[in-house]
Amino acid sequence: MKPTSSPKILLTTCFIFVFSVLSAQNNPLFTTDVEAQKKWVDSVYNSLSLQEKIGQLFMISVSSGSGETYIEQARKYVEEGNIGGVIFSKGGPLRQAKLTNEFQEIAKTPLLIGMDAEWGLAMRLDSTFALPWNMTLGAIQNNKLIEDAGASISRNTRRLGVHINFAPVVDINTNSKNPIIGNRSFGENKINVAEKSLAFMRGMHQEGILSSAKHFPGHGDTDADSHKILPTIPYSKERLENIELYPYYPLIAHGLSSVMVGHLNVPALQENRNTPSSLSKAIITDLLKDQMNFNGLVFTDALNMKGLTSNTEPGDAELRAFLAGNDMLLMPERLEVASEVLINAFKNNIITSERLAHSVKKILQAKYKVGLSEKKMVQENFLSEELNTVRDEALLERLFENALSLIKNNKGILPVKELANTRIAYVNFGDANGSPFLKELRKYANVDWVSAVHLNDLQNKLTSYDLVILGYHKSNNNPWASYKFSAAELHWIHQIAKKNKTILSLFSSPYALSDFRGLQELEGILVNYQNHPVAQQKAAQLIFGAIGAKGKLPVSIGDNFPEGTGYHTKSIQRLSYGLPESVGLNSNELSRIDDIITEAIDKKMTPGAQILIARKGKVVYNKNFGYHTYNKKTPVSDTSIYDLASLTKILATLPLIMEQEENGIVSFDTKLEEMMPVFKNSNKANIRLQDMLMHYARLKSWIPFHINTIDRKTRLPSKEYFQKTPSANFSTKVANEMYLRNDMKDSIITIIRDSELERRLDYKYSDLPFHILKYYLEGYYNKSLHELTQEKIYKPLGATHTGYLPTTKFPLEQIVPTEIDKLWRRQLIQGVVHDQGAALQGGVGGHAGLFSNANDVAKIMHVFLNKGIYGGTEYFKAETISKFNTCYYCDQDVRRGVGFDKPQLGTSGPTCNCLSMESFGHSGFTGTFAWADPEEEIVYVFLSNRTFPDATNRTLIREDVRSRIQKVIYEAIDF
Repeated sequence: MKPTSSPKILLTTCFIFVFSVLSAQNNPLFTTDVEAQKKWVDSVYNSLSLQEKIGQLFMISVSSGSGETYIEQARKYVEEGNIGGVIFSKGGPLRQAKLTNEFQEIAKTPLLIGMDAEWGLAMRLDSTFALPWNMTLGAIQNNKLIEDAGASISRNTRRLGVHINFAPVVDINTNSKNPIIGNRSFGENKINVAEKSLAFMRGMHQEGILSSAKHFPGHGDTDADSHKILPTIPYSKERLENIELYPYYPLIAHGLSSVMVGHLNVPALQENRNTPSSLSKAIITDLLKDQMNFNGLVFTDALNMKGLTSNTEPGDAELRAFLAGNDMLLMPERLEVASEVLINAFKNNIITSERLAHSVKKILQAKYKVGLSEKKMVQENFLSEELNTVRDEALLERLFENALSLIKNNKGILPVKELANTRIAYVNFGDANGSPFLKELRKYANVDWVSAVHLNDLQNKLTSYDLVILGYHKSNNNPWASYKFSAAELHWIHQIAKKNKTILSLFSSPYALSDFRGLQELEGILVNYQNHPVAQQKAAQLIFGAIGAKGKLPVSIGDNFPEGTGYHTKSIQRLSYGLPESVGLNSNELSRIDDIITEAIDKKMTPGAQILIARKGKVVYNKNFGYHTYNKKTPVSDTSIYDLASLTKILATLPLIMEQEENGIVSFDTKLEEMMPVFKNSNKANIRLQDMLMHYARLKSWIPFHINTIDRKTRLPSKEYFQKTPSANFSTKVANEMYLRNDMKDSIITIIRDSELERRLDYKYSDLPFHILKYYLEGYYNKSLHELTQEKIYKPLGATHTGYLPTTKFPLEQIVPTEIDKLWRRQLIQGVVHDQGAALQGGVGGHAGLFSNANDVAKIMHVFLNKGIYGGTEYFKAETISKFNTCYYCDQDVRRGVGFDKPQLGTSGPTCNCLSMESFGHSGFTGTFAWADPEEEIVYVFLSNRTFPDATNRTLIREDVRSRIQKVIYEAIDF
């Protein structure tokens, strides 16, 4: 399999011509009511004095986080200088909103408010939202997502009263050593950069925000930062036309609002060498405006940058910039001086009336276009909530999911398919947090975090692992942070990869790989671009095949990985994780679940709970509430292990019977005497498998097997049946210091065989079929149900928290207690099964005994929902699941499927009575519930220990908590 590369389309002269003609026909600052716009512009312009007109040319910088002295100076510029606008920098959203309102109130001419919000308001403000950087977006192949990104950022800027966002960055980053652009660029491919920039701009314009392409004529191929010195672009005019200028043509043709001119030395485009492009008439007027037919606003880059100020005097730069063709002068170093210089230039006819009117009226046109002809205040109420929305979070997930780029995949190592016998280690490098990555990896498999101080020790520890996942985590604080590996890290990774099957997951700039010399040793390389928690989560999901790889490198990494490299993989249908909105559920509606379960805990219906909701193969709600017990010492967590009670029936025993039916070992018509000779000549000999599993076979609902083991005099466990310590004849552990006589396990099947049948054939829920099937399966395979389920179901699924006998695998404090048993075992029931019948079988019952967490239960339920397929493996045929999920006796008022419970036929039953009759699941005595709905593709899991400390507490059941939550889920469906 070869990685695919993006197509390269050559720009033709004809194409440029078409762009030029289109752009010449449109003024991006005009509105649909152009006559009204002109009238307002002329009226305002004519009302201004010379000083006020000059003031309109300036946009000053204000940081809402600055001190009062600084803010007071800004007030003065607004009120007395009639400045054209403010570009807000560092601070907070509410402080900025207040300043915006104050400044607009005192300004004679409304202010044009600008910001650098290339990846969102968080580029400048605390407590606001950040989308991925442009380099990350450059890897995405669906440009509609880029448009959505532009729109998302613009909704937030507009909400904060910002009119122009100085974005998109259209620099083509052909220099990997570029210190200031880098991650701010969409990449090195001019076509990709142009397409992404155009899509981003469209999104901005949809939301009524002015766009600004930067940094003209192109800052991508420099190794110097114009904030510090004047970088030189040493290329020919032809090269600049073909590369650097390329993205501007389509943007201009489609209504680009403004251009920001960078401080660059571009000898090929002007006669005077070392003249900054921001001060060059040849570049701004002759090239941008005349040749490229650009009619929008032209901004200088910040006039206080060292790339400019080191060679100019205060006021001189502003005058030269204006004469060169700029309309707005951004962040003058000394506003009073600059204003005076321009006023004098006008008085001395250096600046003509026509030239001044040209720029000021363009600025006023822009103000009218963004609605400043009417006074509008920024609403301060709910500002934080409206700048941090679930809608934006859902988009963030989609962007990262579509960006991740799998650039090496030897022998199809990704996605990882085999889980049952694969030992996996995670080793972290870099100086940033990788815990979200590890936590997400562990949702799919047992993944050990392995570390050591010395390389030899690490290598020794890794010898027992089949797969090593390396996570390289670098700061996500800003796109300029260091991304390089240290020499020691390069050496360690090389040595690990030489001896282990290794995948490198890079949470940093792809340029970090440029220093690698041993890339050939790595089996897989996944580029994730940023160390954002969502990128880490999506990377883990990709590694295990919950999502496919879609992204392509937007830049080249040496000769091995050219721009456009990226393997596409498909999901192998493991559960993924994300937000409700991504699957048509409403987060706000689902939050009502929190209220329901919190009330249940407060009223002591249960000490705590795990609740999980998945839809369309994605877990979108997975929360933990309360504590293991009412003493509130151990909070419920994702890894808390619950006694599933009767969920055991459909999550352990039934799948094994389904497999046998599918393989022709048994059928629905198979009789009990055929399955187990012990039932020959009994009153149960002719019971059909189907009838037994549908609870329509006249079997007793349950038999209290444990009663006979209680001493009638002392009311304590009889010494005839129990010992405090294990021995050869007493080896079956029932509870702490309680070991059952071995022959009792076998007597259970005899008691069932000899039990009476109910007189009438009616639906009666019974544990007995699953007691029987446990003995049948263990006899057929000559293995315990514990071994069978691990081998056939849980290990292949990666259900690492599921199984019988939990204390053999988990520490006791991880296991949620179920009861303080005062009647039989006389102790706290924790780490052993609550059900008495299963306890007498050593904790391994066909009807009870299974322990798990919500995440693992959801995996098994998803197998059923997904027509038998999970992780690329077919566990059952779709017909088999359909066969067992059929209500064959509905006309006899039997709602059950074959093993599965089904929705009620009347008004009362196990569900909210608001979902499809195709749905199925089961509930458990300890307060558990698992349900799947093929029609809405929903899995719902509820785990609790409502039986603690007393199993007679049925308030959770009486209050219908589980069904009420289910009802909320269905009310939360938006589409």
